Amino acid sequence: MQQQPPWQTRLTVWSHLWRFALAAVISGFVWASVVVQQWQHHRWMFWLDVGIGLLCFVLAWFRRRWPLPVALVTILLSVYSGLATGPSALASVSLATRRVIWQIVLAGVVGLVCAQAFVVVQPHDSTDPYWLSLTVNAIVSVAILAWGMFVGSRRELLWTLRDRAERAEAEQGLRAGKARSDERARIAREMHDVLAHKISQVSMHAGALAFREDLTADEMRASARVIQAQANEALLELRGVLGVLRDPATGEPADAPQPTYDDLACLLSSAREHGMHVEYSASVPDGAAVPSAAGRTVYRIVQEGLTNAAKHAPGSTVFVRVSGSPEDGIDVLVRNPHGFGRSSTPGAGLGLVGLSERAELRGGRLEHRTDGSMFVLHGWIPWAA
Repeated sequence: MQQQPPWQTRLTVWSHLWRFALAAVISGFVWASVVVQQWQHHRWMFWLDVGIGLLCFVLAWFRRRWPLPVALVTILLSVYSGLATGPSALASVSLATRRVIWQIVLAGVVGLVCAQAFVVVQPHDSTDPYWLSLTVNAIVSVAILAWGMFVGSRRELLWTLRDRAERAEAEQGLRAGKARSDERARIAREMHDVLAHKISQVSMHAGALAFREDLTADEMRASARVIQAQANEALLELRGVLGVLRDPATGEPADAPQPTYDDLACLLSSAREHGMHVEYSASVPDGAAVPSAAGRTVYRIVQEGLTNAAKHAPGSTVFVRVSGSPEDGIDVLVRNPHGFGRSSTPGAGLGLVGLSERAELRGGRLEHRTDGSMFVLHGWIPWAA
């Protein structure tokens, strides 16, 4: 059994019916030229013609399963049967739809030879010259095979177009799914970057209240106001993130302010105001010239370093160093001593992972390691990130 090409679809009942009906018409037309002579002078040839013709119609049913054997057998049997002409033509067309050149040439040569043999073997009253029948048979053979090749080409073209459309639809679905996944990851990174720092400060102040028993009522109210202020800032920043990520009008990022390198000083001042000890050094030629994308990534790295220090080593000194130039890029280093014990502030554990992805997307890198008793967060971002 020969494997069918992918574009050879299964035929319907109606498709089978009209094909066999057309084959029967062709058989009847050819048989009409010899049936009278067969019946009157060669009765045995009449019955042989009928038997072989019926056999060829049965064989033609299997033309799609065994295209070459069925085509050759029906063509050879058509020498002795005019009724076999229709099934042999149907099998030849089916063979040609597969467009295997050597099979088509073989079927064409055998078909032309058998057509000429039919003229010699079968009784008839025609007085046409030999060259005329040869020309007609050659034209008919070429037309049958050419039609089969055309049908095969058309089927393949339609199948290719459908396959491309299905693949394009599937790829579009994959792209949409990847876009949704990327958007969820981006939302998670933005939420972590914005909220983790503020929530850690809220947790630190609340934890301090739990251990301080010597505070007066005024000091308690002052600490509560600090916690409230931090929570309000976190809510405002969360609202800003949601506004950036979801713009219902255009679907594009909204024009909400995003932190840049210039906002780094405010971040460090805020950390100091809330009790952190931060030592900062910078050696960037012109802070205003730092591109916004690179500055935003630097801001997030420092923010994550301060957040981790507040969670895991509260009260320790955090060393922040930022240096760089347009030629060398921006180098960020955040160092703090290891804390004692396990932090009581829970974390998602995704901050450094998200920052590493952010740095890689900008063409940079981010690593964290232990250097003796110090935890080191070290990143490098290209100037034109």
